[in-house]
Amino acid sequence: MTRHTHPPPDASNRDFAERIVRTLRDRGHTAYFAGGCVRDELLGRDPEDYDVATDATPDRIAALFPRTNEVGAHFGVVLVRHANRTVEVATFRTDGSYSDKRRPDSVTFSTPQEDAARRDFTVNALFLDPVDTSPAHPRGRIVDFVGGMEDLARNVLRAVGDPDQRLAEDHLRALRAARLAAKLGFEIDPGTAAAIRRHAAELSGVSRERIGDEVRKMLTHPARGRAATWMDTLGLTAAVLGVSRDAGGAALLHALPAEIRPSWALGAWALDLGEAYGESAASTAARWRERLCLSNAEASELRAILELISVLEQDWLRWPIAKQKRAAARHGFDGAAAILSVRLPALGHEVFARLAELAATPGGISPAPLITGDYLVSKGMKPGPAFKGLLERLYDAQLEGAVTTPEAARALAETLGVPS
Repeated sequence: MTRHTHPPPDASNRDFAERIVRTLRDRGHTAYFAGGCVRDELLGRDPEDYDVATDATPDRIAALFPRTNEVGAHFGVVLVRHANRTVEVATFRTDGSYSDKRRPDSVTFSTPQEDAARRDFTVNALFLDPVDTSPAHPRGRIVDFVGGMEDLARNVLRAVGDPDQRLAEDHLRALRAARLAAKLGFEIDPGTAAAIRRHAAELSGVSRERIGDEVRKMLTHPARGRAATWMDTLGLTAAVLGVSRDAGGAALLHALPAEIRPSWALGAWALDLGEAYGESAASTAARWRERLCLSNAEASELRAILELISVLEQDWLRWPIAKQKRAAARHGFDGAAAILSVRLPALGHEVFARLAELAATPGGISPAPLITGDYLVSKGMKPGPAFKGLLERLYDAQLEGAVTTPEAARALAETLGVPS
């Protein structure tokens, strides 16, 4: 009977992954840390998660650990869980053909060398043995079959083996190259970059959902401006967004704060690329929604940002108080103001100063209405255009500070024709 072992409840992600490696090694298997976690440790970064690669088969992995989920057993991938921690454990493999340009049609369990050879980039194809430590390598021994250590030292992203073959297997690797090069601050190997340019148009065959997910990862990272620049350089912007040209620049993306909502980045990128905004915002948002498989909420916020930027550039500072507050309360206004502040800094300063003034008025920018539709119904009024217009007049008076209490609002309602 197999005796399951697992780390104590307070173990870190690395401790948990190392315990998995030790358990596999104790049972006679080869096992290493693999992929991005190795790369990030060597770069002095904190890995987001840890992956383990082993010669143990999925059924063997499931037998050795008490809580597993064979989500990708067909591809040799098993999730091992303990408490709130999860580590992906994959069997060394070679891949068959990629007829859908996404996943291999078949896999064959293999050796560490062959597993490294099927990965995307050399810096992602490194293994680390956390058990074999030494004073020179206190975190473990590096196993490198593809020259990844040299590329890591040179800050170069290079495809494993033939770059055309790697990209033909999965065209999304072109976008991943732009994102990783930006995130890591790396250059892309000339041969790999040339292959990406040759294959750029083939991104049209990748599902829009996968493209959208990859673009979100780019835009939510502080290096989003560099990622957009790499996309231009590699000829990917036109393929992804359907714009008429590349090299649109990324000045706004570069200048935005590090931590922002994805929709803000989308709005800034659209302006960087010269996309239509203002009255044409709806058509731009609809097209980007289709190209990036945006959710309804994302597309709606992008449209609002592109509409409101035009409003802020032209009229907003001259509007009456109530109209200013209504616009400022719209979803997307904060994103539009943030983009404006880097697009037109002097105007942005005026906008934020005015926002502060509006926020300091009684009730602030978006107070709860002093009179609602329920009150009008209780007075015998029926919903309709006049009903809606009356509510808007009453709320405008509240936003402008003309009424500040429910009693004052009811008195104004009677003046406007509501039965007492």
